[in-house]
Amino acid sequence: MARDLQSSCRKCRREGEKLFLKGTRCYTHRCAVDRRAYAPGEHGSRRVKLSNYGLQLREKQKVKRIYGILEKQFRLYFGQAVRKKGVTGEILLQILERRLDNVLYQLGFAASRKQGRQFVGHGFVLVNDRRVNIPSYQVKANDEIALKMNGKGVKTFKDNIKANEDRAVPTWLSADPAHGKGKVVRLPERGDIGFPVNEQLIVELYSR
Repeated sequence: MARDLQSSCRKCRREGEKLFLKGTRCYTHRCAVDRRAYAPGEHGSRRVKLSNYGLQLREKQKVKRIYGILEKQFRLYFGQAVRKKGVTGEILLQILERRLDNVLYQLGFAASRKQGRQFVGHGFVLVNDRRVNIPSYQVKANDEIALKMNGKGVKTFKDNIKANEDRAVPTWLSADPAHGKGKVVRLPERGDIGFPVNEQLIVELYSR
């Protein structure tokens, strides 16, 4: 299975903004974007005016990196969005938000989406009392999510809850940190996306 082994901080610097890929580190003085606010590489500090294609490409890359997925899977998601009725860009973001690893992050149970994938892959997550080990699993309205951890996992979970207590849980989810449980109240909408993104640029890119 293909994996992206590039440094998380390098990805943020490439996009020129915080993508919050490293959990609590992104909120501290150790954040690479705050320390070196320019693109990585020998010529990263140069100012480059992007073409329309460059703007579209950067927007797509940003969304891919935020959710931690590669090109093939992202293209499949876009294909699903095109086949559904509605605004393609908004449907694409909704599909990405409904990923189980993202839901764990949004509930505050995981420090990052990457850690959310680890929790799911290690079999720590139950959806409607059934173990799910597929990070890309699409949650549905009224789904109940629970974490079943032991050993070091319990401490990690408690540390995440404490670190994320000031971060608001999106309104389409409800969390019960004391019992390690959460629920999908409704499907996410465009207004629930918590980072700046122009999804129309992605649609234009794939429509070329």
